[in-house]
Amino acid sequence: MASLLRIGNGEVVPRQHIPRIDFPRFLRVLTDFVRCNGYIVQFFAYPEGERMRLLAVLRNSELHVVETEVERDYPSLTLLAGAKFNLFEREIAEQYGLRPNGHPWLKMVRYHANASGRPDVFGNDYRTDIPGNYPYYRVEGEAIHEVGVGPVHAGIIEPGHFRFQCAGEEVLHLEIQLGYQHRGVERLLTTVPQRRWPILCEAIAGDTAIGHNLCCCQAIEALAGLDVEPGARTVRTIALELERLANHIGDLGALSGDVAFNPPAAYFGRIRGEFLNLLLELCGNRFGKSLVRPGGVTQAMGGEQRRIICAKIKELREEIVQVCDLLFSAHTVLARFEYTGTVNRALADQLGLVGPCGRASGLEYDVREFFPTERYADLPAITNRATNGDVYSRAMVRREEIVHALDLIEQLLAAPEEAHQPVRSAERRLAPASFVVTLNEGWRGEVSHCLLTDDDGALLRYKIKDPSFHNWTGLAMALRNQAISDFPLCNKSFNLSYCGFDL
Repeated sequence: MASLLRIGNGEVVPRQHIPRIDFPRFLRVLTDFVRCNGYIVQFFAYPEGERMRLLAVLRNSELHVVETEVERDYPSLTLLAGAKFNLFEREIAEQYGLRPNGHPWLKMVRYHANASGRPDVFGNDYRTDIPGNYPYYRVEGEAIHEVGVGPVHAGIIEPGHFRFQCAGEEVLHLEIQLGYQHRGVERLLTTVPQRRWPILCEAIAGDTAIGHNLCCCQAIEALAGLDVEPGARTVRTIALELERLANHIGDLGALSGDVAFNPPAAYFGRIRGEFLNLLLELCGNRFGKSLVRPGGVTQAMGGEQRRIICAKIKELREEIVQVCDLLFSAHTVLARFEYTGTVNRALADQLGLVGPCGRASGLEYDVREFFPTERYADLPAITNRATNGDVYSRAMVRREEIVHALDLIEQLLAAPEEAHQPVRSAERRLAPASFVVTLNEGWRGEVSHCLLTDDDGALLRYKIKDPSFHNWTGLAMALRNQAISDFPLCNKSFNLSYCGFDL
């Protein structure tokens, strides 16, 4: 489309080159794009002087960007173009007080006062300081009963509220309310020194420290014109795959526990720790914190580390195959996994699901293949076989990605060793009046960071999107017409981030 600017992943674009079109045309362009199998990467507002802009980053086989200027009210894209815009518009309303007129279900996302000081965007039924303090959607009928779960949960589960509308055991509607731990990360990033950005981004979602920080560092590198040595890119790629391995294996263990199949739950729990220990071997932290920094990595990977990782992967691969065979060959497990919590391809496409959840429903999108960074352009892509959209498919996608990640790491370690120098944090001068968006395939799916600088090179806007932002609605849809007792299993099969969503 002529109104869109094609961009690259991690490509710096002067902001004056971004097409700025009037809103009626902006509405037509985005509506047509989504209807032609396009998806939303980022859609957010930012102020420029007294004016408010809306900026959209879109994807099909390529990335595109476009923006417009809006007043306080604008016609809702959710109403006209579908659910892919739903959460984005609600977030914009909450952050800047811009009302999407006609939005079919305008409610707050994280519960905080907006930057404009306009409290009336959501009406008087909402409190900006208390998550969930508003009239929940209700199914009417004498046989309907309501079940509230959370926000306080057992063990280490983060806070979130789940409101079920049921007829007997059958769930007719599930409403998920998050926002209980909103930290204001995006605004905080515009107020702290640049050297703190990677530290904050590592804490956006603690189980995705590598994925989020990699997006941050790649954006800084692009805006500052920093080159990264090939050896450092290899370490980054290995670290991202180790993070994927630890979490996918942990998920299979959790799914085993939810169907009371304890042997694989115990094995997977122990094996997960082995991969966390490999991250510890790389950088001294089991979650990979402090490893990735602008310009490279803080710890060079030596020959001894390579040997340790190679030996451990060879040792663990056989165990993983055996435990997976134990799990996926048990008829009692298959009886619980198959046809449970199904999100079909059409619905997944309408919601814009990403990562393993999207691929399990047949959406063939993986950032590593479509918009590769680091060493992924030289590595083989994965093909998923189970795409029925149920718990079984989501578990099988994880199994396939575990084997694929092991293959990728072994391939990287088999290549000739490339020397690289450790880097240290430092303030970098960023390109003025510029824009960059970075995407990586975190273990939950597409992680994206978008940075805009002002005329002096200072940070104007930092926009973050965790894959859970897309996928929580998928969990709600997976419970439609399911037994409420299947909720823990469905929830584990998605395993979404509370804090990554709350920001």
